[in-house]
Amino acid sequence: MTKAERQYPVAGAGLGLRRGLIDKLLADPPDDIDFMEVAPENWINVGGKLGEKFRFFTERYPVLIHGLSLSIGSPAPLNESLLRDIKAFMGAHDIPFYSEHLSYCSDDGQLYDLMPIPFTDDAVRYVADRIRRAQDILETRMAIENVSYYAPSDTSLSEIDFITAVLEEADCDLLLDINNIVVNSINHKYDAKEFMLAMPKERLSYFHLAGHYVEAEDLRIDTHGQAVCDAAWQLLADAYEHFGPVPTLLERDFNFPPIEDLLTEVRRIKAMQEETAAAPLAESAGG
Repeated sequence: MTKAERQYPVAGAGLGLRRGLIDKLLADPPDDIDFMEVAPENWINVGGKLGEKFRFFTERYPVLIHGLSLSIGSPAPLNESLLRDIKAFMGAHDIPFYSEHLSYCSDDGQLYDLMPIPFTDDAVRYVADRIRRAQDILETRMAIENVSYYAPSDTSLSEIDFITAVLEEADCDLLLDINNIVVNSINHKYDAKEFMLAMPKERLSYFHLAGHYVEAEDLRIDTHGQAVCDAAWQLLADAYEHFGPVPTLLERDFNFPPIEDLLTEVRRIKAMQEETAAAPLAESAGG
């Protein structure tokens, strides 16, 4: 299969399924949500009533998984046991797609934070080799996500060049996080739209969209605990104009508002996607 023939694993607008939301969503399962995403580490081997609740969602919605702890850039050996558990979990719940952060979070122990990988040629080769091994174990393609970071350890390569080199060397896909671009562009003083436009269209799987905390005018913290900001909405609109109506997942990890507030953001995503999809038809009719 060529890159041009690849299909998105889902379509439309999705919502991250968090344990803090599960009972609220169970009470009135929304039709506005086209797919969901979960962290496999939070659900592997979960049984009992909570496992039954999770099964309700995997039987009702397409579900993707987005890992938290594979630590793809770690100096420690690749956690192949975790990958085999993830593969079994995907099979058990008919989950079509797995993604991870382009970062590391462990060495001798778990750091519980996503640390930036040095932007170097050596790191490109090291990380790409581990991604290829992960894909071999999973027997499917995976995607990596551009991450937010605050103090890069080595910038021999630009962030753009580092990400695109890893994608090419590993021959994997890209989960593009719109909010992380906004956060990094403010913290590291670069143009968010220029960064977004440099990402390879042929490797896109889907988008993430979330809110962040404004620590200061020149410092944003990626929290997933606030509503999506105007800058992220604008960058999403620019991304749709450039890439088309790519499937987009809304993330909210804590500080949960009423479900209706989250669904309002999901509906806004869907409206933007529909507007983007309709634009070529309107141009064709006008021509």
